[in-house]
Amino acid sequence: MASRCSVSTLFPVQSQLDNALDDATTQQEKEDLVQQYLKKLDEREDLKIPDFQTGLEWLNTEGPLSLNKELAGKVVLLDFFTYCCINCIHILPDLHQLEKRHSVKDGLVIVGVHSAKFPNEKVLDNIRSAVLRYDICHPVVNDSEASLWHELEISCWPTLVLLGPRGNLLFSLVGEGHRDRLMLFTDCALRYYGERGLLKAHTVGIKLYKDALPPSILSFPGKVAIDNSTKRLVIADTGHHRILVVSSTGDLLHVIGGPESGRKDGDVSEASFNSPQGVAIKGDTVYVADTENHLIRKIDLLEGKVSTLAGVGTQGTDKEGGAMGPQQPISSPWDVMLGTASGDEDNVLWIAMAGTHQIWALFLADGKLPKGSESKAGICVRWAGSGNEENRNNAYPHKAGFAQPSGLALAPEEPWSCMYVADSESSTIRTLALKDGAVKLLVGGERDPLNLFAFGDVDGKGVDAKLQHPLGVVWASEQNLLYVADSYNHKIKVVDPKTKQCSTLAGTGDAGGTLGPEFNKSCFNEPGGICVGDSGKLLYVADTNNHQVKVLDLASKTVSLLPISREYTDSVPTKPSGPTKAPTLPKSAARKEMPPVAVTAGQTVIMSVTLSLPEGTKLTEEAPSCWALSAEGNGWLLDHQVLTGSIKDLSQPLCISAKLPAVMKELNGSPSLTLAVWAYYCMEAGKACMMKAASFSQPLQINASSGEGEVIVELTHAF
Repeated sequence: MASRCSVSTLFPVQSQLDNALDDATTQQEKEDLVQQYLKKLDEREDLKIPDFQTGLEWLNTEGPLSLNKELAGKVVLLDFFTYCCINCIHILPDLHQLEKRHSVKDGLVIVGVHSAKFPNEKVLDNIRSAVLRYDICHPVVNDSEASLWHELEISCWPTLVLLGPRGNLLFSLVGEGHRDRLMLFTDCALRYYGERGLLKAHTVGIKLYKDALPPSILSFPGKVAIDNSTKRLVIADTGHHRILVVSSTGDLLHVIGGPESGRKDGDVSEASFNSPQGVAIKGDTVYVADTENHLIRKIDLLEGKVSTLAGVGTQGTDKEGGAMGPQQPISSPWDVMLGTASGDEDNVLWIAMAGTHQIWALFLADGKLPKGSESKAGICVRWAGSGNEENRNNAYPHKAGFAQPSGLALAPEEPWSCMYVADSESSTIRTLALKDGAVKLLVGGERDPLNLFAFGDVDGKGVDAKLQHPLGVVWASEQNLLYVADSYNHKIKVVDPKTKQCSTLAGTGDAGGTLGPEFNKSCFNEPGGICVGDSGKLLYVADTNNHQVKVLDLASKTVSLLPISREYTDSVPTKPSGPTKAPTLPKSAARKEMPPVAVTAGQTVIMSVTLSLPEGTKLTEEAPSCWALSAEGNGWLLDHQVLTGSIKDLSQPLCISAKLPAVMKELNGSPSLTLAVWAYYCMEAGKACMMKAASFSQPLQINASSGEGEVIVELTHAF
């Protein structure tokens, strides 16, 4: 094995192929060129890359993978990514399509090589959350020190590297936007090695976390907004691909979309979204940044309709805009904010266009950008940002540079008269003047516009303050203060724009879900959104990786959960608010049928469950180990709910109780309770993490005469 083999070895020969492919006119001609290239390349012995280091942490697998063992005889696609990167997110649909096209049995294995930009991204639990959030269905290795990145001389996120069945370099693709060439290269490589009998059809022990996600009201909520006139909150329930509207006390008013992703307008009962992020609400109208559909959507709660205001449903590359919204391609809108631009109040929807590193405007009524020309209602156009990923401040908005802007807040009153931008990849908060579009630094980052690595966790003034990938901002006009969701520092910070002083308000800096309840004892986990309510007295925080919305009381300096109910409080027909049955078990789950137990109406059934893990393993902290109790076919036995709970400790039996109704209804078949358990655990020595599941079916022989007391059922299972 050549110890210094790298992608630079490929550049001279692959560049010749790339040039020839650019000139080719037919698909057959392209395939012939690639086949010739592979034959020439396969004769070389200097292209075998180093194996993965031992001891690395793996996700979505039963254990570590090796190019010399489990992956031998496979065409392997390495995706060098970091989960914060919008460009890395953009190529995930390409990888999903490739996985549908070619299976592991066909000879293709995709491996995500997570090579972190930020320190927070080196933590396995945070990568696991990203794998779940982005629905990544292939193995992922946490190469926290970027060992393979450096070995292969990778220089850019994302970079795709295609390997032959002996771990030999074939192709490299840098950046996004190479779907056609990726498909061509992969198709040809599988055909070339398949015809030569060099591919193996063995499985690779893939175990997906997403197959056993526990039921929850929220899944990775990205943003939260409030209509202070009606006190209604709107939550982007990103992982469930839906929008929730709740009262200030958590009563569920509307659910639009979900639980599956989609792209459909029309009645709210049938509309669908794809990982929505930013939301804004005014009266009965909700505006949505439908991020992975690359759309801006509008929900009319009064009419019960969803419509598309901007975007064509696929990722755009246009960095100028100017077309009518439904004809204007856009790219990964991450936040939206209502504002005014030389016209009627709230005549424009400002958009943080993360995909092109810009701020855009969608005119809801006629208006005019600062120092710009008149724009008619419906026009969608760039306001600020060159489109280059930079931390560049400039008096001219089109010459300024942003780096994945992800959060917006408006301070229209003097002397501020600006928009605040959470510019995540530069780890800064920037200001955008409403009168002339001038872009300036408020806090974070550094003065070099090309340095996107000036991050940290430092309270301070202006450029001396340091943030880590902030995703959310909100302006509190009552206090003239700006609040920041400093996402990768797991903190909420406060900025005084007059002095440019940035200070920690809440959070310990450690990822977690602890409710202090004091500010300095409470924990967050990558909070992504924030809004202010109750006349500046409360902050609502989308605590993304904790799947919660938290409420910060600025007077008492305490943190509490927003308790979102599972039941509707209005009469609008919408989709069910939560799961109506237990989550789907993986095919590998153990299934145990228990002997029937005699019970009486009104009694309490207690399931005492003793679970044990394999020797040398332990439960993974912060992972969603859980149980779910259901009564499919006779849901009324549990009041039509799926009872759920977390599993934190296996040293004692789990005790799960369910009180049966005092009055029996007509039974549908043979009644039974089904208890499912999911355990996430890691090998203490090998650092491999895995998930196992089991299901117990407990038949019930119910006596309809009313009774009292308890019936205890003892269950045991060894994973």
